[in-house]
Amino acid sequence: MKNQTDYRLQNAATSEIFEDKYWMLNDPGHEKPALVRAVYAKRQLELKDESLGFYKFSNWLPICRILENSSAPVTYKSEKYAGKLGLENLYITFSGYWPEKGAHMTSCSFKETEAYSVCGRLEPDDKRVLTVASAGNTARAFAKVCSDNKIPVLISIPADNMDSMWFEKPLDKCVKIINPPSGSDYFDAIHLASTVCKSGMFLEEGGAKNVARRDGMGTTVLSAALETGRIPDAYFQAVGSGTGTIAAWEANMRLLEDGRFGKTVMRLYPAQNYPFIPMYEAWKKNSRDIAFDDENEARKLALQIDAKVLSNRKPPYGIAGGLFDALNATKGDMYYVTNEEIEEACATFEEYEGIDVTKASGVAIKALEKAVADGNVKKDEFIMLNITGGGEKRFKKENKVYYAKADLVIDPHNNDEDFIIKSVEDLFK
Repeated sequence: MKNQTDYRLQNAATSEIFEDKYWMLNDPGHEKPALVRAVYAKRQLELKDESLGFYKFSNWLPICRILENSSAPVTYKSEKYAGKLGLENLYITFSGYWPEKGAHMTSCSFKETEAYSVCGRLEPDDKRVLTVASAGNTARAFAKVCSDNKIPVLISIPADNMDSMWFEKPLDKCVKIINPPSGSDYFDAIHLASTVCKSGMFLEEGGAKNVARRDGMGTTVLSAALETGRIPDAYFQAVGSGTGTIAAWEANMRLLEDGRFGKTVMRLYPAQNYPFIPMYEAWKKNSRDIAFDDENEARKLALQIDAKVLSNRKPPYGIAGGLFDALNATKGDMYYVTNEEIEEACATFEEYEGIDVTKASGVAIKALEKAVADGNVKKDEFIMLNITGGGEKRFKKENKVYYAKADLVIDPHNNDEDFIIKSVEDLFK
């Protein structure tokens, strides 16, 4: 593998270090499931030129190439909203479209950080089709990045979430979209993608298991640390899988090793959208395990939440190195937020900060308000609020957008695997 950055991989459970022989998603030397982490040769963060966009962080990204049209997260100190909450050091890390702040993610989502990192890990001569499952914003980000850079990609997204598939220009033909049918959720999209990846034509992106995805999202914390000169005391983010919060923890550990940003272990406060709160419920029971008594009932709950992107029924919560370990290691906690509270939080943020945000961001905003109310954060602490998507309303007002359509709708539960695989392979012939 021809890496641009010098790194190896480490088993989160055993701490054993091994070479990345290309696209390794786990430690082949151990059967017990565990996340693997990238260990970079350069222990201090070296920022590259701003003209590289997101890739200014490339010394801490497991990549072999730099792609076009990227943008980095932007961190700024809040005044108006911080004043409303009585916080002296509230820093907002914004990923989305807000030109005045220097934010130019035209998908309006921090999932671009995942897509540019994962696709940067993909070797140019790999002829397999990258395959990504998503509830919405990840699908939009990967489709945009792959379309812009002519990288063949298969996107699996629930049919009911296709309103997320809007773009500033029509997609290149290298992007193909498949749907499990109406009434399906994110896990059904994952199941469909996994079935397709049994064909040698397709390459499983890997989700939370892919170090490039997590280290891409971890750049939000790097942005905050560079702006403040220190590691934040507390971190707030909405979660569906929890991968972004795991990434924040891993970025924190790297900054501790760097030595220039203090010795703070950042308390993590991820939040879910009620009534779909499986990780919250497991955490409050001090349990590593998520179990649904009825999978169909779990699917129904997932479909009831307004922040559709937060609907993962199989998150990396209990796995070694996952969210349960991250919360314990950082003395963090979890919150949940109702659909009604999301609307209120989004409106309040836009009123005080001057930009619209996604419903998932509304979950994080309300969680912060609850933490202030119950005393989990102090007024003089350095707080990082991760706004994972924003500016969508503004972008659509200022630009013409194009909605993509599915190339194939197919039920992964009512069709045999061979039929599914052949049907999807035919899309790329």
